[in-house]
Amino acid sequence: MTDEPQTLQIAGLAVPVITANTVVVGTGSAGFCAADRLWEFGQDDVVMVADKIGAGASRNAGSDKQTYYKLTLSGGDGDSVREMAETLYAGGAMDGDNALAEAALSARTFLHLCDLGVPFPQNRYGEFIGYKTDHDPRRRATSVGPYTSRSMVEQLEKKVARNGTAVHDNCRVVDLITRPGADGPEIAGLLVLRTDIPHDGEQSPFLLLRCTNLVYATGGPAGIYATRVFPHGQWGASGAAYRAGVHGKNLTEWQFGLASIKPRWNVSGTYMQVLPRFVSTDADGGDEREFLTESIPDYGRMLSLVFLKGYQWPFDIRKALDGSSLIDLLVYRETVLRGRRVFLDFRSNPVRPELDAGQLSPESHEYLERAGVLFGTPIQRLRRMNEPAYQFYLDKNPYVDLEQEMLEVDVCAQHNNGGLLVDSWWHSNVAGFFPVGEAGGAHGVYRPGGAALNSGQVGATRAAQFIAARRGASPVTEEEFAAAAEPVLAGALDLVGRATSRAAAGEPDNTGELLRDVGELMSAKAGPVRSAQSIHEALVQVQAWLAGYDDLVTADGGSRRAVNRTFLVRDILTTAYVYLSAMADYVAHGGRSRGSVLYTDPEGSLPRVGYGPDAESELDLPEIFRFSLDRGALDGEIQEAAWQPPSDSPDADADRAGRATFTWRPRRPIPQDDDFFENVWREFREHGNIY
Repeated sequence: MTDEPQTLQIAGLAVPVITANTVVVGTGSAGFCAADRLWEFGQDDVVMVADKIGAGASRNAGSDKQTYYKLTLSGGDGDSVREMAETLYAGGAMDGDNALAEAALSARTFLHLCDLGVPFPQNRYGEFIGYKTDHDPRRRATSVGPYTSRSMVEQLEKKVARNGTAVHDNCRVVDLITRPGADGPEIAGLLVLRTDIPHDGEQSPFLLLRCTNLVYATGGPAGIYATRVFPHGQWGASGAAYRAGVHGKNLTEWQFGLASIKPRWNVSGTYMQVLPRFVSTDADGGDEREFLTESIPDYGRMLSLVFLKGYQWPFDIRKALDGSSLIDLLVYRETVLRGRRVFLDFRSNPVRPELDAGQLSPESHEYLERAGVLFGTPIQRLRRMNEPAYQFYLDKNPYVDLEQEMLEVDVCAQHNNGGLLVDSWWHSNVAGFFPVGEAGGAHGVYRPGGAALNSGQVGATRAAQFIAARRGASPVTEEEFAAAAEPVLAGALDLVGRATSRAAAGEPDNTGELLRDVGELMSAKAGPVRSAQSIHEALVQVQAWLAGYDDLVTADGGSRRAVNRTFLVRDILTTAYVYLSAMADYVAHGGRSRGSVLYTDPEGSLPRVGYGPDAESELDLPEIFRFSLDRGALDGEIQEAAWQPPSDSPDADADRAGRATFTWRPRRPIPQDDDFFENVWREFREHGNIY
């Protein structure tokens, strides 16, 4: 391998081409882990590319106490690989082999991070102490504080640098390059746009990578939602994978939760447990009012539900009928349905000047009493319980002083549990393509808090193992690569050429407008509250945008940002089209409310709050909040998605956006392999055939 590109003439253009066995796309914790593991397993013919090295969720996201989930490594409590796998599998719609692999490798990948210098807490005897997180029957969770994933990225990045692996920044994914294989398409390379090179200059802004394998660590498709807690610069690149024939899995399953929007950050844990005021205003900041009391008049009940949001942070439809997730719905009503703004006010107590702790539920009262904070205002309680949580907002840009001002919040998209199809080695249906981290659809409906960080490390390790053992072949020849890359590059040149020519003719650049519009449409119609009608409305609009995109998008050819967004918006529209189609198919399949999503059902129930007989009284809420629980009806099934390119038929106007097709299959059970040592040892020793 040489990191120095060679120049090939492809589609009439002199294009630099880098050749390597494996290209890792993305520089988050999963991407760096994959690159490091490949090097450790003996495959050092690796390069990395990234849209922006300093961006991404791993490096910039977190929470009050960001959790990492792993096998129990302390104390006398029992635990086992099988038991952890069953916990993951119990989340519903998760394949059992993925669950078993995530459990089996959890200790290995966790200790790898510890050895690299991630400061997970341990006692004087070397036990890594844990605590319970959501959907966790043990004490498997651990944390290094608000920036657990950032610490992981930093240490993994240092290791990759020591290995000598080359990393190329400012590379926007345009398209995957595939060629026909024995069992379907297989990877031949990748086309990226160099966003640091002007489009109208002498140097080609396009870069080609010729490779045998792609490890796709591009993160979740954050760009499809406007109301999101994903950090700025986290967009995802799933659309390119769908266009290349990679299938999707569990695409309907997102996680939503309360988060501040400037800056973007989960307001979980202590932020809720100190009982701030929930205030809404009009668009200009006037007409301030505490809105929770409108639906939860019982003072003690309201405070107790706010407290519970601290460790029941994700919106969970099972807790929306009469539990803490009612808070999320009331915030959604203010922001989405009423067009108002919502703030957390830590400067004064909810409803009354003084906190009446005697009205709290026993659980809430005991916790706050043990913390020594049954006094004062929310900000005083916050600084007593968790001073770093207060200091955090002072250190952000824009900064917020919670002692002086309110914090604006909304119900935000936070994590995609589904994603690109993976098997037990995180290999997709396209040979040589390995989606890892949030890009890969390894999770089901529910997952324990922190399981995503474990999954990213496990998936990256499994993919690296498989590549090093089975996919060490050299990339296709230059001639074969040029033949496969030519139509892909020609299509990209045509798209950007048409977009920039319209701008040169005087049409205004609309890339920013389209980027905003698709996100706002998705948040309004396909966010935590959806209906068959709202999904259909969004799908019709996205299909129209995508079908006419070549003639719609207009980009200033002198703006690197506009040319970049030409491809970014296409990727987001492709992704949104597939995801909306998956949501429509889920409803048609009989799917009801589950996970972090409410699907409106006219025959269902509205949330209620109260004790005893009063609990049966439905709240006066919009009919869009009427729902029926899934109750695990589809936990044993998995929805897979595929995108088919537009038909060449001139009569196929409705098909110009391509078509999304779906299949439902039983989830794979947790494997029951022979675990008798002598048999496994003999098989491993004689054949090494674990792949």
